[in-house]
Amino acid sequence: MSAIVGNPQENVDFYAGVLGMRMVKKTVNFDDPGTYHLYFGDEVGSPGSIITFFPWPNARQGRIGSGQVGITVYVVPEGSLSFWEKRLKTFNINFEKTTRFGEEYLDFLDPHGLHLEMVARKSGKNSNWTFGGVPTDKAIKGFGGAVLLSSRPNQTMEALTNVLGLVRVDEEGDFIRFQSTAEIGNIIDVKKTVVPKGSIGVGTVHHIAWRAIDEDDHKEWREHISNFGYNVTPFTDRQYFDAIYFREEGGILYEVATDPPGFAHDESVETMGTKLMLPPWLEERRVQLENTLLPAVPRILKEDQ
Repeated sequence: MSAIVGNPQENVDFYAGVLGMRMVKKTVNFDDPGTYHLYFGDEVGSPGSIITFFPWPNARQGRIGSGQVGITVYVVPEGSLSFWEKRLKTFNINFEKTTRFGEEYLDFLDPHGLHLEMVARKSGKNSNWTFGGVPTDKAIKGFGGAVLLSSRPNQTMEALTNVLGLVRVDEEGDFIRFQSTAEIGNIIDVKKTVVPKGSIGVGTVHHIAWRAIDEDDHKEWREHISNFGYNVTPFTDRQYFDAIYFREEGGILYEVATDPPGFAHDESVETMGTKLMLPPWLEERRVQLENTLLPAVPRILKEDQ
């Protein structure tokens, strides 16, 4: 999952300082090097745990609506929601308790308007990362999934089942639930009612990502998706994975990214996220970029920050 946000330090303060996630990579947007590309996840940046951000402090506010991911869902260990209720209150973050498909969710916004939920589930391994008072038995495991807001819900649901291989498992009120075989990030809820069209900007998700095991699997996925008539991009080297992209008929942009080479191929697991990492073709601009990019440093927050 990749989203657009505002000030980078505010972004880091929330996802590392409040939510306790690890900033596993600090790099730049390769298409716009004057902007960070920040990655957060578990202790090693496991697939299924990574959310990335493009912080654009002066960008316009977006509007969440059809053609977008409406809600990004995080999963935490069973029995830990009460810890997170208390923690959100401690940092003066407003939230609501909601239920969907028999599960209880904490529903809240990040500082830049991105719509988040937190749900407790047994599946998925616990994170071994602890930061800012979040112990490992309460820490975010990774994604629980997402709620999709489609401009053409039937076509979106066909893409999920026929193209991506998810299974329709339940229906409740205005939502239809789909599930993949993965242990984490495996639940997608599609809203049946079409809402006003979204607009890209701060506080919105740019795209949602799916996994390919390796290069061969990636090639098979590209051919498979193309066979359904979708316009799939060429393979793009993102340094830490290779990516392809396609937009389904409901307007939602999907990425399929490889697991390798991973986040520790250019720095050690122990030091990930502590230094600005640049691809070889941008190294000559390092001094310039380090002098112009705004601060983005994980720090332990006090309750009044």
